[in-house]
Amino acid sequence: MTEDYLVRIGSLIRSARSHKGWTQAQLAEALGTSQSAVARMEAGKQNIGLELIARISEALDSEIVSLGPSSGPVHLRVVGNRQLSGSIDVKTSKNACVALLCASLLTSGRTTLRRVARIEEVYRILEVLDSIGVRHRWVNESDLELTPRPSWYWTPSTRRRRAAPAAS
Repeated sequence: MTEDYLVRIGSLIRSARSHKGWTQAQLAEALGTSQSAVARMEAGKQNIGLELIARISEALDSEIVSLGPSSGPVHLRVVGNRQLSGSIDVKTSKNACVALLCASLLTSGRTTLRRVARIEEVYRILEVLDSIGVRHRWVNESDLELTPRPSWYWTPSTRRRRAAPAAS
């Protein structure tokens, strides 16, 4: 294994560990090793076998190396705490529409999607969004407006939705 691969794998491990919110010491404890060994792995300065990569993936619940079609969740990172505005041009397709519908949950204000196809996949996602309090309405023939429930907010430290504190 060349040093370049070790560095790339180490970077993936660091990213997955950070995404889970763990320290190097927490990952080391889960693996039954030392914090300094985890630091060497993340720096690409320690050889890592397939068995260890599998144990790391299991501990972090993140696929570090993919050898074929994904059978589980894909490790993604969303960086927030920024004002969002503007537009994204995509070709009309159900995959793009479904992705944008899901991404609309990342905003705290109203999102308008233009030229949305009225297809079964879109209606299914809208049912899920409705069930968690996201309001939607069709504007014109094909524009869709989404508004999240105002009593929800994002906390940067947990990256999970939490109910807003009740007004006193």
